[in-house]
Amino acid sequence: MSTKPNILVIEDDADIQQLVSYNLIKAGLNATCADSGEEALAKLDEEQFDGIILDLMLPGKDGLEMCRCIRQRESTATIPIIMLTAKSEEDDIVAGLESGADDYVTKPFSPKVLIARVQVALRHHAEQSSRSQEPGSEAITLHGLQIHPGRYEALVHDKPIQLTSTEFAILLLLVERAGWVFTRQQIIDRIRGYDFLITPRAVDVQIFGLRKKLGEVGHIIETVRGIGYRIKE
Repeated sequence: MSTKPNILVIEDDADIQQLVSYNLIKAGLNATCADSGEEALAKLDEEQFDGIILDLMLPGKDGLEMCRCIRQRESTATIPIIMLTAKSEEDDIVAGLESGADDYVTKPFSPKVLIARVQVALRHHAEQSSRSQEPGSEAITLHGLQIHPGRYEALVHDKPIQLTSTEFAILLLLVERAGWVFTRQQIIDRIRGYDFLITPRAVDVQIFGLRKKLGEVGHIIETVRGIGYRIKE
C-alpha cells in the first residue's frame, strides 16, 4: 500500500484538474479527481484522503456547500481543505474560510504556490494530530474560553465550537501568550513556517472568521493598530 499522501481534487474544469493533478504527482503525492461535489462525496465514502483541493464554483453543490458537508462528517471533519477560487473579493474569501476551508488560492494561480500550501497544510495537520495524542496537555481557560491543546478542542462557555486547524493554531498561539502582541508575519511564521507563501492580509481574514466563531467572547482578540493582534490578559 502506498504511503504517499492522498489528495482529492474537486474541480470541474478538465484543464485545471489535469494541471493540479500533474503537479501533485510530480511533488510525490497521489491525486484523485472528482468533477462535482456529489462525485467527491462518493469518493470520500470509498477511500481515505489526507487533503482536499476544492474549487469554489462547482456544478450542483458549490464549494461552500461542500466545505460544510465535509466538516459535518466525523470521518472527514479535520481533513485540510484548500479552496481554489476565481473570486478574490474579501467577502468570498471570508465565506470560504467560515465554511471550513483552511486556506485559499485565487485563480490564476502558480502551481508551485498551490503545492507549497498543500504540503504545509499536510505537515501542519500531522503536527496537530501528533500533539493531540500527547498525554498531559492541560486545558487553558480565559474569558469564558477553554482550549484543550491535546484534544484539539475549543469551547465557549462549555459549548464546543468548530474551528479549522489554522484557526485553532492561531487561537492557541495567542492564548498561550495572552497579552503579547504578535505581528501578522509572526503569526504566519509560527503557525505555518517560514516557507509559507501567504500575504499578511490573509491573517486578517482568519482573525475575522475566528472572532465570528467565538461569538460573544470574540472581542478578546484585540487589534493593535499598525502592529498585529493579541488576546486580552
